[in-house]
Formats: sequence, structure tokens, C-alpha cells
Amino acid sequence: MAFESYREFVEELERAGELVRIREEVATELEISAISEREMFEPDGGKALLFERPTIAGRVSPFPVAVNTMGSARRMAMVMGKSTVEEAAAELGSLMKAKPPMNAREALKLAGVAVQLRHVKPKQVASGPCKEVVVRMDELGTGRGSGSVLIQDPTLLDMPILKCWPLDGGRFITLPCVVTEDPDTREVNLGMYRIQVLGPDLTGVHWQLQKVAARHGRRYYETGTRMPVAIFLGGDPAYAFSATAPLPDGLNEFLLAGFLRKKAVPMVRCETNHLMVPANADFVIEGYVDPKEPLIDEGPFGDHTGFYTPIDKYPAFHVTAITHRRQAIYPATVVGIPPKEDFYMGSASVKLFMPIFQMTFPEIVDIALPAEGVFHNLVFVSIRKTYPYQAQKIMYGLWGMGQMMFSKYIVVVDAEVDVHDTSEVLFRWMSNTDPARDIVMTHGPADVLDHATPRVGHGSKMGVDATRKLPAEGHPRPWPPIIATDAAVMDKVDALWQKLKKLKIETD
Repeated sequence: MAFESYREFVEELERAGELVRIREEVATELEISAISEREMFEPDGGKALLFERPTIAGRVSPFPVAVNTMGSARRMAMVMGKSTVEEAAAELGSLMKAKPPMNAREALKLAGVAVQLRHVKPKQVASGPCKEVVVRMDELGTGRGSGSVLIQDPTLLDMPILKCWPLDGGRFITLPCVVTEDPDTREVNLGMYRIQVLGPDLTGVHWQLQKVAARHGRRYYETGTRMPVAIFLGGDPAYAFSATAPLPDGLNEFLLAGFLRKKAVPMVRCETNHLMVPANADFVIEGYVDPKEPLIDEGPFGDHTGFYTPIDKYPAFHVTAITHRRQAIYPATVVGIPPKEDFYMGSASVKLFMPIFQMTFPEIVDIALPAEGVFHNLVFVSIRKTYPYQAQKIMYGLWGMGQMMFSKYIVVVDAEVDVHDTSEVLFRWMSNTDPARDIVMTHGPADVLDHATPRVGHGSKMGVDATRKLPAEGHPRPWPPIIATDAAVMDKVDALWQKLKKLKIETD
């Protein structure tokens, strides 16, 4: 299902009983995040929240703030236009496995695949709702508001951008879709990097050294030419999800958004640079990074690790224009001690791209990223083991795949283990391992947000082989069977169980 604005998505959430409207005035500094965090800790991620009267320094913003809109499995499925994320994953898997047709029936099936793909490629349009209001920074007047209500022609200071945690260095855009371009190949990247507001037209942009935007930036720094950057918010929520997806470098994230929407992403040129953004976005922030300027202080920020990341040096992003819908909704998220909204987004990514993992590693049954691992710190993998040291092959293979390089701990278990049941994985870890034999230690790239590594961006990693051991793996003893109830007895007990439960209730 394609959403043509964030408001349209929010209204669909409300129809589905997934949204709570908050009509009281709530401050964008600390108060919205405090309410949002409480809701995120509710069962299954709680509800999406729409703050209709957010305030900035006591004045009401004309732009509502939407938080936790993707913070549940059901809402993530709605983003993908499916009843479940697994349904979207199965559809993507069928496309990835498509083969040349051998007969008429297969040809018709392949034609159906082509129909699904016809909307994947973005299309350029002349204009769109994101340009209903155009504010150029070099044309601004001096008046920024009247009375208790802010005007609708904003600088960054007028937008309902959140300060989430007490020690944050200021207000941060937490759900930004950042568009950059490789100056050599003209390949476009859509990423998500937090943006710290430092003034009405100045921000710090936190693209980490391993990210694609940082690689693009290094080329501009080498040539000394200004780097165009565009940041947009809202529009179809598939855009924000695609910005976080672990796609291979060079693959345009707008292709994934078009696939999920089943409708081409309409793209319009920015007002003050040549980059293209979705015409149906709610907000667009245009500008540039100047390689001739020194890096600036960015942070601290209460991050998804559950800790504050300290002040560090990052590029300054100069805003040249802000455009927006007249009835725009400002989307935001709050990160911190898990589980939060980003946990559900990350889990959806793993499920959606499982077919791609399995194309490379067909022995993989399932992958889970437990909330306690704050995304990639802890990875559970189940495999169909058929030869010695296969678990080690999976560890090193995953460490070599995109953002999986940041994984600090990978635990590999046998096929029948439910990796989404942390207790079951821990049981197999404790019972199936000999530490000296089954633990692999290595070094590699680390998340720059990881405060535990001795150096920024580099640290150690541990792999655990919690599978059954084969004689060739240095285990000559017979491997015992796990305890399980007799199948025939279990069938009989299943029939009696409800009666036993009823009797227990009556006794109590």
C-alpha cells in the first residue's frame, strides 16, 4: 500500500486502532520523549502517538509530532502494505529466486513478477506537495512568530524537533532521511543519520566513518568542492524504513521503497541543489557540507545503545532552504535503552532480507537480533549443520556482510532451536559448548557508538558455536539426545491438559 503523506499513514494507524492522539500541550524538550518512552515499554511496543500541540519554548507549533509509528510488528507490516512482515519477505524471496522460464506456465509466472517490479524505479515529476511552502534561508525576514503560536514558514528553530534526554547537546532530528550522491558515479544513497540543530540554518550531521554518506563525503573532501545534501522527513513511511535497510552499497534505497509501496516513488528536484527527493515528503531540508570548513562538535546524544555518545567532530551542514506541506506532520523517534521503536524496525529488516541471507548461506534457518543487543551487538543464528566447523563459516561470513560487521557476539545453534526465544538459545549455549574449543575471538570494525571498545570504530568480536559437535570437531564422545516426552504420550496429555487446567482453577 502506498501512502502519499505521513498524515495518510497516521490516519490509517488510527483506523486500525494503533494510534493515540494527545491533544494537550506537550513540550518538545524532554516531555514528548518521556511520554513516548513509557508507551514504547508497553506490551508489543504500545501504540503510535500523535502530539497535536507540541510546544517549542512555550509556543505551540503548527506541526503535529508523530512518534512510535513503526514501533510494533503490526505497524511495520502496515508500512509494507502486508498483514505480516513475513509475507513481504516471502514476496521478496520469490522475486530473488525468479529463473528464466522453461514453459508457458513459468513464463506467465515470470510475467507476474515483472508486473510487480514495474513500479520499483523512481520517476521524476515537476513538483509535488513537499513544495507547497518554500522557505529560502537567504530570503527570510526577521519575524519568527506571533503571540503563542509559531509561524508556518520555519527555520530549524521553528520546527518541533525533539530534545530527548537531559544531557543531550540540544535538539536532534531523529528520523531524517539523508540523501547524498557519489560525485564520481552519481549513485544516490538514502541513509539515516542523526542531525543536531545548532542554529536556524546550521546542523551537525552524524554520518559514521563506515557509512556510505561518509564515503561520499570523503570524495568531496579530497576535491575540496561543496557537497550537496538533502534531508527529508515524512511522506510514505517506507522511505524511512528503506533508509535504515541493510542494502548493498550502490543499490538505490528508493528501489526498495518502490517495491514496498507497489508504486513508483515520485521524485522532485530540490530548490537550491540538484539532488532529488520524494515529491510527497512532508518536510525537505536542503543544503551543503563545505569541505574547506573545519569539522564541528556534535553531541552528546542519548543513543540506541542506552548510553550517551560523547561529543565528537562531524561535518557542518548548512541549510539553504526548507520546503514543506501545508498540513505537514513531523515524524520523530526516541532511542535509548531497548526495546524501542528501532528494535521493531531492525527486526523487520532482518525478516525482510532473510531470503537474501539464505541465498548466500542456504544453511541458515533463522536469525534474531535480541533487543538487549541493541541491534547488531548480539546475533543468534540457527543453521542446518551438515559438516564440521560450519558454524565458524557462518560467523565469518556474517561479519563480512554490510552492517553485520558491527556484530560483537554471534551465537550459532542447531536448526530446531527457536532463535527468538533467548532463554532457549542461552540453554543451548551453556550446555553445548566447551569454552576453549567453541569460542572464536577476532578483531574488526566496530560501531563508533560503542563506548566499550578501546578505540573508536575498532574492537574485538566473539563467535560461539553452540551446535552439536561432530567427531571431526574434536569431540570423540557420543553426543547425547536431548530430553523429550514420548510423542504418543504427548498426544494423550494434550487431550487431557484442558481438563487438568480447569480442575486446577476450580481447586484454587
